[in-house]
Amino acid sequence: MLVGYMRVSTDGDRQVLDLQRDALLAAGVDERHLFEDRLSGSRDSRPGLAKALTFVRPGDCLVVWKLDRLGRSLPHLLTTVIGLKERGVAFRSLTEQMDTATPQGEFLFSVFGALAQFERSLIQERVRAGLEAARRRGRRGGRPAAIGAEKLGAVIAALDGGATKAAVCRTFGIRRSTLIDSLARIGWSAGGKGAGDINDATAAVDGNPGRGAVRSAT
Repeated sequence: MLVGYMRVSTDGDRQVLDLQRDALLAAGVDERHLFEDRLSGSRDSRPGLAKALTFVRPGDCLVVWKLDRLGRSLPHLLTTVIGLKERGVAFRSLTEQMDTATPQGEFLFSVFGALAQFERSLIQERVRAGLEAARRRGRRGGRPAAIGAEKLGAVIAALDGGATKAAVCRTFGIRRSTLIDSLARIGWSAGGKGAGDINDATAAVDGNPGRGAVRSAT
């Protein structure tokens, strides 16, 4: 059985929807087996597609007008088609003339898979190169610290001087959960850090802003 899926970005794309419908009907899809969505392909939730994927059975073929009607990206397209294949359902795109039920279509789909893997590898390589370049310039990844090293040093000095955590939170405008988390990140514990260790703790914040990040009170 042929099952058709159509998608347009807005309700105003009536002509595009009719074009898809005509093409699917001409390809042999029964009008009772047509499913549609009227929303952007970038949306994760597509009720029409979900219904179509639930409706198809082994031996069926899901048909679309163009590849971009089904997948919001190449990886998403490949994931969807692989899922269909594992269920014994073929996939056909009319415009690209790709049919996974044929040897040619299967080969083309494998090429798409290789391209997707190549794209992922390029992205990972660019990310690693960017991080390495940033490290060479003295920058580190991670969230910037909401409380600077000087303020954190003052917080630790107050605690070492006998102030309670509640008092420190009121004085510096810090949530208790944030204070406890921040102290844990720099390894401070009651009685374990002296006044002479303040520089070490604040240096940890300066050297790794991502790990020393704390949130200010709201």
